[in-house]
Amino acid sequence: VLELLRAVQRGSEDRKRSLSRLRWALQNKETQQKFVRLDGSIRTLIGIFTSSLADMQMEAARCLHELSHSSDPAVAEACLPVTSYLLTYLSGHSVEFMELCLYTLGNLVVESEAVRKQLLPQGIIPVLASCIQSPHEAVLEGLGYVLSQLLQAKEAPTEIIPLVLDSVLPQHMLRLVCSGLKAGIGAAVEFAWCLHYIVCSHTANAALLSLGALPALTSLLLDLASEIPQDAPEGLELLVCPVLRCLSNLLAEETGCEVQIQDERLLIALFLILQCFLQQHPFIVQECLWLLNNLTADEPFFCSALLSLDLLPALLQLLPCSQMASVLVLTVLCNIAEKGPAYCQQLHRQPALPLLLPTLALPDPEVVGQCLELLHLLFLHWPEAAADFVTQGGHRALEQHQSTPELQERARALLDMVRQPLGASAFSPCHTTLSAFS
Repeated sequence: VLELLRAVQRGSEDRKRSLSRLRWALQNKETQQKFVRLDGSIRTLIGIFTSSLADMQMEAARCLHELSHSSDPAVAEACLPVTSYLLTYLSGHSVEFMELCLYTLGNLVVESEAVRKQLLPQGIIPVLASCIQSPHEAVLEGLGYVLSQLLQAKEAPTEIIPLVLDSVLPQHMLRLVCSGLKAGIGAAVEFAWCLHYIVCSHTANAALLSLGALPALTSLLLDLASEIPQDAPEGLELLVCPVLRCLSNLLAEETGCEVQIQDERLLIALFLILQCFLQQHPFIVQECLWLLNNLTADEPFFCSALLSLDLLPALLQLLPCSQMASVLVLTVLCNIAEKGPAYCQQLHRQPALPLLLPTLALPDPEVVGQCLELLHLLFLHWPEAAADFVTQGGHRALEQHQSTPELQERARALLDMVRQPLGASAFSPCHTTLSAFS
C-alpha cells in the first residue's frame, strides 16, 4: 500500500495504473485502516480528486468510494476533508462522476456522526435539493440513497428533517415516488423509504398531508396493483413495502385524515397485492394487514366495503400464514365486529366460527387472546353466534384456557356469555390504529 501511495505521489507515468491497483487494494478492511494512517494519504487522493485530469479524477473518486465502504468510523472521519469537494462536484460533472460522489457521501454519513455534523453546515440539504430535478435515474437513485441514510440518523428528527421540510425535497420526493415505475423503480424505492423515515418521526406528517401525500400514495398503490397481474417488474415488492408503511403510519395519526381516502378500490388493490406476494414475499402480507387494520379501526366505510366486496373469505384464509398475520387478521375482524349488530350478523353468516375454533387451540397466548376478543364482540352484538359456537363445541375450547393466567379471566367471561347469551359484557374491547414498523 505504501509503495502504491508513493507511486501515486511521485506522479510517475503509470500513476493511473497505481491508482487503479490502490482502488482494488482498498476493498480490504485492514488495507483501508492502514491506508488512512499513512502520512499524506488522504491529502494525496484529494489532490488528484480535485485535479483537472478527468480520468485521474475518476480513479481517485473510485478510491474514495472504496474507503467510504469501511464500517470503521475512524476511516470515515479520515475522509472529512473531502466532503466539501464531494458536494461541489454534484453539479456540472458527468453522471457517473456525480453518482460516485453521491454514493460516497451516503456511505460516509452512515458510519460517522462527525461527517453528518460537518455536512449539514456545508449545505448538503440545499445541494441535494438542487440535484433532485436531475433527468438522470442513476443520479436520482444515488440522491435517494444519501437522503435515506441521513434520515435514519439518530439526530434526524431534530436536526435533519426540519431542514428537509424547509426545502423543496418533500414535494419532489412525493412526485418521484408517485411516478412509480416511470422514474425507474430504483429511485422510486429510495425516495419511498425517505418518505417513510420522515413519517416515522411523527413531526412532519402535517406537512406531508398538506402536500396531498395520502391521496397521492393511495393512487400509486392502485396503479401498482393494476400492474401486478400483467408484467410486474422485479423488485416491485421493494417499492410496495414503504408505500404501505407510509399510508399505515399516516392513518395512525389522530388527524381524521382517513375520510380523505374513502375509496373501496384500495381494498381490492390490497388483496391483489396480498395474492401476488403471498408465496414469494410473505413479509408484504404483514404490511398489507397493518394498513387494513388502520383503515378499518375507526372508519365504518372500509368495514362495510370489505364485507360488500366479499373479501372476508380471502382475509380468513390468511389466518394460518404466521403468528403476526393471525393477530392482525383477528384485529381487523374485531374492528368490523365492533361496529355493531349488523356487522356481527354478516360475520356470523360467513364461515368465521369454524375457522376460529382451530385458532383457539393454538399455543400462542397473543393469538388466542385476540380470538377471545373477537368472540366477545360477536357474542355481545349477535347472541346467535354464541349459540352456534356452543353447538360446534367451542365451549370446550374455552374451558381449556381457564387455567392459562393471561387468558383465564376472558375465557371464563366468555363461558358465562355462552351460558347466558344476553348477559352483560365482562371485559371491554381493546383495539386501535397501529403504527407500522419504523
